[in-house]
Amino acid sequence: MALTVHGIPEITRLAGRDLGHSSWKEVTQHLIDTFADVSGDHQWIHTDTGRAAQGPYGRTIAHGYMILSWGIPLFAELLNVTGVTMALNYGVNKVRFPAPVPVGSRVRLHASVTDVQEVKRGGVQMHRAFTFELEGSAKPACVAESLTHFYP
Repeated sequence: MALTVHGIPEITRLAGRDLGHSSWKEVTQHLIDTFADVSGDHQWIHTDTGRAAQGPYGRTIAHGYMILSWGIPLFAELLNVTGVTMALNYGVNKVRFPAPVPVGSRVRLHASVTDVQEVKRGGVQMHRAFTFELEGSAKPACVAESLTHFYP
């Protein structure tokens, strides 16, 4: 169940708060192939199941940027913001992909709000620490700092 906050003052009070974990999301070949079509990245390690079976991971692996793109829907499982006119993805800092994500594996998001700062037009910038956990792995699939602006 997502935590709900209303308006800029409540968003500001989230600084330093751990929001917990999302549900697990399975990495399927269909999702990988669809992401390859949308992104134009058809590297064999992602889409050629026969060749990837002979490769370093024994099967295809997800695109790192595909996993990163799941930050928005998985974060929505953790936090619902109301009482704002607009939310804007401002950027992502310090992105790393420490572990490959093989097809058939599962990923979930652990997120915390590390800081909230004022920005122009009465808005705030939320700094979110994202760790995409890879089930059964000591290393995460992806770590990143995501920045979102909220406006009253």
